Amino acid sequence: MDTEKYDYIIIGAGVAGLASAQYAARGGLNTLVLDLAGSGGQVMQITELDNYPGVFPTVDGPSFIQKMEEQTKAFGAKIEMVQVTAIDKKDDKFFVTSRKKVYEAPYLCLATGAIHKTLGVSGEAELTGRGVSYCATCDGPFFRNRKIVVVGGGDTACAEATYLSTITSDLHIIHRRDKFRAQKAVVDKMLSKGVEPIYDTVVKSINGNGKVESVTLENVKTKEESTLAADAVFIFTGIQAQTDLVDMLAKDQGGYIKTDENMETSMPGLFAAGDVRSKPFRQVVTAVSDGAIAAHIVCQRLL
Repeated sequence: MDTEKYDYIIIGAGVAGLASAQYAARGGLNTLVLDLAGSGGQVMQITELDNYPGVFPTVDGPSFIQKMEEQTKAFGAKIEMVQVTAIDKKDDKFFVTSRKKVYEAPYLCLATGAIHKTLGVSGEAELTGRGVSYCATCDGPFFRNRKIVVVGGGDTACAEATYLSTITSDLHIIHRRDKFRAQKAVVDKMLSKGVEPIYDTVVKSINGNGKVESVTLENVKTKEESTLAADAVFIFTGIQAQTDLVDMLAKDQGGYIKTDENMETSMPGLFAAGDVRSKPFRQVVTAVSDGAIAAHIVCQRLL
């Protein structure tokens, strides 16, 4: 197999990966970004990005990532659409294997992100970005004083429902069990804000023509179905970091990769940036920051 050599390789072409590539290439490093799906990531689901500093008026996710890709290439970074099958390290060099070739570099950044667990019900995929969301901070303000439904029962679901209660008073939270899995203090705070729980219930479908209009619910005990009007459905049933390629790295309890303040993981020379990394806040702006820091450190070590 042919081997291509680079200064810095980034796996993942979301905002963290592209930001890291920009800073590295601009700093003079021979930089490569690899992603099977091409540039994008979760930002592709954003219909209106209104909380990224300096980007105003709002821009949709695909347009934002297109500009990032153009900027990354303009600085000299290379982007390839390939599937990475393995990562190895030997003699302070990383070897990234795809189906057709091997890529070599002394420094590597994992920016593979995380994926939201979906309900897998009718209407969910079709209405994502049109009322179906997995990020209250990103999309909640678009539904001020509207009918909002939250799905989930853990700490994240209850905390996000508490946040959404500042946006609307018409808020229900759907949970499949008869009590929440979240910590009692988190649940008590949510309920004190007037959030109305619907227990022992699952979402059977999300309905609407071009936008969310209602959800069909089923009581898991009685099997009785009902319809609840809704303008937005926020789903918080879990999130999974994409760490299959580097399962040996130190992770937190949620499965996210631990790094130091330089974004370096437990393996020297291997960095992590964006949603795959253990951190308290996951937004476009924090992902970009992670990527920039990782590239800066690599530039300091190589130049």
